[in-house]
Amino acid sequence: MSLLKEVKQALSDLSIPENVEILQKFFKTGKGEYAEGDLFIGVRVPDQRKVAKEFYNKISLEELSELLSSKYHEHRLTALLMLILKFEKSKEKSQQKEIIDFYLNHLDFINNWDLVDTSCYKILGRYCFENQEEKLLIDLSNSDKMWEKRIAIVGTMHYIKKGNFELTKEFVERNLHHPHDLMHKANGWLLREMGNKNEQGLLDFLNLHYKEMPRTCLRYAIEKLDESLRQDYLKGRI
Repeated sequence: MSLLKEVKQALSDLSIPENVEILQKFFKTGKGEYAEGDLFIGVRVPDQRKVAKEFYNKISLEELSELLSSKYHEHRLTALLMLILKFEKSKEKSQQKEIIDFYLNHLDFINNWDLVDTSCYKILGRYCFENQEEKLLIDLSNSDKMWEKRIAIVGTMHYIKKGNFELTKEFVERNLHHPHDLMHKANGWLLREMGNKNEQGLLDFLNLHYKEMPRTCLRYAIEKLDESLRQDYLKGRI
């Protein structure tokens, strides 16, 4: 049995068929929804992490390409979990660059919020920060594709963790009026994370923009503030 078949078999052995319908509803796979047509086999994320840990150092990028191109959601997420481990364990800049090129060449398959959020800041965000390659994230933020815009904003999580907030603010402001709720949530989430590091920085940004923010974005951004301050923002009293 090939290594790729072993990975797929390991996931199949861990699948829970009765979870498939639940996952399809949760990830909005119905007609007209953002993940229309996505397929699941019913594997829990902790089990996918176990499979990824078992196989990541054996599997090639060529094999990962096939797994990440799968029609099954769990195959794609497991591929990304293995890619994260490969990136984190790589010692050479050339190895990291190869993984980044692979990631960027497979963006069409990183096509749901969990796939984006699990992988982008741990791989692309970290690489851009450590190598001053912000242009990669900027280009994605300017993309017409929602998932690429979400990769850009969530990718700045690594910057936030390092105390650098400018790119996050730039991307939120640029896509403040994006039509999709998933972008409103991502923008608000990253602003909240910024506030966890620097509350005054968040308040300064909110004071400039909160009245024009989509409500979902604002609610996510202010979630950790004192209740009285939260109500001031929600009721427009600032």
